[in-house]
Amino acid sequence: MKKIICTILVMAGILVQVSAQQKTAGTDQVFKADSTVTTIHDVTIRGQKIPYKAMAGTLPVWDENGKTIAGLFFTYYERTDVKDRASRPLVISFNGGPGSASVWMHLAYTGPRILKIDDEGYPVQPYGYKENPHSILDVADIVYVDPVNTGFSRITDKDTPKSKFFGVMADIKYLAEWINTFVSRNNRWASPKYLIGESYGTTRVSGLARELQESQWMYLNGVVLVSPTDLGIERGVATDAALRLPYYAATAWYHKKLPTELQQKDLVAMLPEVESFTMNELIPAINKGSMLSDAEKKPIAAKMARYSGLSENVILQHNLDVPINFFWKELLRDKGFTVGRLDSRYLGIDRKDAGEKPDFNAELSSWLHSFTPPINMYLREELKYRTDFKYNMFGPVHPWDRSNDQTAEDLRKAMAANPYLHVLVQSGYYDGACDYFNAKYNMWQMDPGGRMKDRMSWEGYRSGHMMYLRKEDLSASNEHIRQFILKSLPKPGQAAKYEVTR
Repeated sequence: MKKIICTILVMAGILVQVSAQQKTAGTDQVFKADSTVTTIHDVTIRGQKIPYKAMAGTLPVWDENGKTIAGLFFTYYERTDVKDRASRPLVISFNGGPGSASVWMHLAYTGPRILKIDDEGYPVQPYGYKENPHSILDVADIVYVDPVNTGFSRITDKDTPKSKFFGVMADIKYLAEWINTFVSRNNRWASPKYLIGESYGTTRVSGLARELQESQWMYLNGVVLVSPTDLGIERGVATDAALRLPYYAATAWYHKKLPTELQQKDLVAMLPEVESFTMNELIPAINKGSMLSDAEKKPIAAKMARYSGLSENVILQHNLDVPINFFWKELLRDKGFTVGRLDSRYLGIDRKDAGEKPDFNAELSSWLHSFTPPINMYLREELKYRTDFKYNMFGPVHPWDRSNDQTAEDLRKAMAANPYLHVLVQSGYYDGACDYFNAKYNMWQMDPGGRMKDRMSWEGYRSGHMMYLRKEDLSASNEHIRQFILKSLPKPGQAAKYEVTR
């Protein structure tokens, strides 16, 4: 009898959603900031059938007076055969941009459905989606959140200033309030909670870790940083220039542009040599500027050429500081190709081989090709979310106020105040936008005393910004998150406290 009632309620929810969101001929679009539809599904993960419900809809953002100023679209997956919801982890997932919807990790990484793409992540037709046998839904419930103006999320009060949403600190503040509402409505206060963010989403979730603690009194068990930004950590010109070299080396290795003795090594066996040179020789050399004599500069340039696949002459012309846009254009210039910004395995073709930077981002064009049809198909057809609003893969959120970005320090303070809080960092070796070595550098600078290094871990993958698009890395990266969640859950009776070791 319960199953029949549930089905009727699901169908009723669908009917309400259609009438609320879908316009008819001759009427205006009306955005509902508080409206959901629930459907029932299952997925086989690691050989086990997992039943779950999916809730797709909107939840309000209120101002300080309780007035609705926006509605955020979300998709929430909850495993339905779990009896003890209090001990069931909840993962709250954000992508980045700023201005990007949550579609990327939702439909290609941790969710129960993933794109139909080839094993390396390239688009195939016909477009579609399939079960994700690697989803983390077996160990945690997941909610994917679209910030204002992304996905189906919209501002409802046109008089509200955009500065309320579009900035590092504004974004963190209103999203923390929204998370409180979501957790309260879905009775998840007792659950262990995790944030996961990708790209600019790592800035977002690092800031949220502290904001949730200090303004919402909500304490987390973990934060997962996928392809992290600099998190507000100042590099300086010389350090910023030098830290790119290990990424250059990884990309050159992939495209077979390194000398034979390096090319014959495995990628992860080759990179430590480059990393050591970067930290111990290159940063000091660039810092010297004009004080660096020609006799000192030439061997440094020679080593950079050896590791980067670029000519020594080109490196000297740039005074050891090779811009990343130029690298993407120069590395395969002799072959008539550019390499992708977010994933340098992808190749582009420019109008002309001359120039200082590529005409377009080859990888992003490919990904939009792969993602846009399936997310629109999936939300409307499988999750029954009926609307004529456009799903914004990237929405209008500019100008974005980037001031006061100290999110690495926010995350450090949250960890210091919460002994339960752990951090996992995931990076693709071929990501040129948020490169893997800068992600390591973040960890070193965030915790310079090394007091929390036992609660911080890093994983690298042989792909780019969205490492999970490569089939082998999809399996590995999800498993790393799964194990991170399981290991960071406190043992029964384990208190959140520091102890002096003797």
